[in-house]
Amino acid sequence: MLSKNTLKFIKSLQQKKFRKQENAFFVEGSKNVTELLDSDFQVTHLLYTEKFAEENRQAVSAFRGEAYLVTQKVLESAGSFQTNDSALAVAKIKQNTMPIELDLSLVLALDDVRDPGNLGTIIRIADWYGIKYVICSEESADCYNPKVLNSSMGSFSRVNVLYTDLYQFLEKSKLPVYGAFLEGENIYKAKLPAAAVILMGNESNGISEKIGSLVNHKITIPRFGLAESLNVAIATAIICDNFKRL
Repeated sequence: MLSKNTLKFIKSLQQKKFRKQENAFFVEGSKNVTELLDSDFQVTHLLYTEKFAEENRQAVSAFRGEAYLVTQKVLESAGSFQTNDSALAVAKIKQNTMPIELDLSLVLALDDVRDPGNLGTIIRIADWYGIKYVICSEESADCYNPKVLNSSMGSFSRVNVLYTDLYQFLEKSKLPVYGAFLEGENIYKAKLPAAAVILMGNESNGISEKIGSLVNHKITIPRFGLAESLNVAIATAIICDNFKRL
């Protein structure tokens, strides 16, 4: 039976300070939970309804953590969804360790992207284009925020999001750095490599001056209408699409 303490623990993970303290996070909804169960994350708790069990019998029976059959009302009280009739799962946060193979791939880097919805969508975009790593400045949104996880639509389980001093990362990187600027080269005419860092900036201020000093190639998406700017996630998708047109 699900205890009050366990329920309190899960609810606390909606706040960043408790996620950090417990080294844990939760996801909710059928898609995100099934993606999590099928990933290499260490899943510790599973709360599920009869409906979820009927649709995912193998996954539920194979789970070896703490599993609880609960009502829809309990699920909704534990998580952030107003409506959840399927499942919620808790997992351990992965180590924030930079891999060696970054120098052989296309990488996304985010300079102070604050909006959780934007970060979640960018993670989903990275997954669509086969980009395995998103490197974030330490001021960027927390990738384990429920809003980030929900908007990633399960892609969080396949894309590695890492946090670091972005200036030091770019300074040491062997990859060319392509940054999105209003005054950059037209991306539709630029010669783009298969391996590079694609740098995207803050929603309001763009790429900071300090970080921008390390950009080798400034690129831009040409404007044909009167809109003042593009949402950072939409701009990321357009740029990634052009890099993949080899």
